[in-house]
Amino acid sequence: MTVLYYVIGASGAGKDSIMNYARSRLGAEDRVVFAHRYITRPADAGGENHIALSEEEFERRRQLGLFSMNWDSHGCRYGLGIELRAWLENGVDVVMNGSRGYLPQAMQAFPNLRPILITVSPEALHLRLKARGRESADEIERRIQRSQEVGSDCPTAIRISNDGPLEEGGECFLNQLRAVASLGI
Repeated sequence: MTVLYYVIGASGAGKDSIMNYARSRLGAEDRVVFAHRYITRPADAGGENHIALSEEEFERRRQLGLFSMNWDSHGCRYGLGIELRAWLENGVDVVMNGSRGYLPQAMQAFPNLRPILITVSPEALHLRLKARGRESADEIERRIQRSQEVGSDCPTAIRISNDGPLEEGGECFLNQLRAVASLGI
């Protein structure tokens, strides 16, 4: 049985870094792929590698049934293509960057979904958000407060701490992907 890994975590927790770490270390023997998202924000906006769509193109694709899941968050629209189902049906595990707000719908649509929560301490999150320089001090404080709520609504999530060096959290994540595959579940 294939698995859909649904990665969630607070902004600044390092979801993309952890996923990129694992992606760069998987070999041909690992039957795992990383899904890209279709997002209504510019391709050069920073962060994850995604397919940039205009509002109109996103809506057209949604109406044509070309998304296996889609949601709105933080002024953008996010979608995962129908190729997601094809990959799972072909015996490939899939890793995706999800939204905690959409998690209940995703779990209903994909019974083989395993949520993975990337956690980070408030202290480490503060340093990361301050270093990236995109938010004011008040915005950083609000993000830190909101980060404390992430995962409380999903007690079954696999938790991976990303407080230390990237290699520590990255190896934990990679080991999780390989452990499930080796068990054949």
